[in-house]
Amino acid sequence: MKRTKTVAVMGLFIVMLVALTAANPLPKRNLRVLPKDIPEKTLDSIMKQFNKGLGVACNFCHVRLHDQTDSLHYASDNEPMKITARKMLRMTIEINRKSFWTDKTKKPHELNEVDCYTCHKGEAWIESGR
Repeated sequence: MKRTKTVAVMGLFIVMLVALTAANPLPKRNLRVLPKDIPEKTLDSIMKQFNKGLGVACNFCHVRLHDQTDSLHYASDNEPMKITARKMLRMTIEINRKSFWTDKTKKPHELNEVDCYTCHKGEAWIESGR
């Protein structure tokens, strides 16, 4: 009888855990520099510019989701390169805003006179002093 109760409690616990996980999925976004309401299509376009400008794949800045090789946890800040990417994005936004922002109908993050490719030319520089 005691074993049956233990199994029932464990089963209930597992069901509750699965329900909580389904009800609270991992966040898809963790935007700190780009506007939080940026359209998904625009965000994807910016990320593809990062890929091209640095010659990297998404997993350069985004960590795997639960050790799955084919899924990424885009909202996680556990990859140091993501923090560096934010710093670089702030820098390019500021350069564009100060030097090239003549079309006031565009938001600073929409300017692309200077972007990753301008300096990186398709190469991710990791070592310092470059």
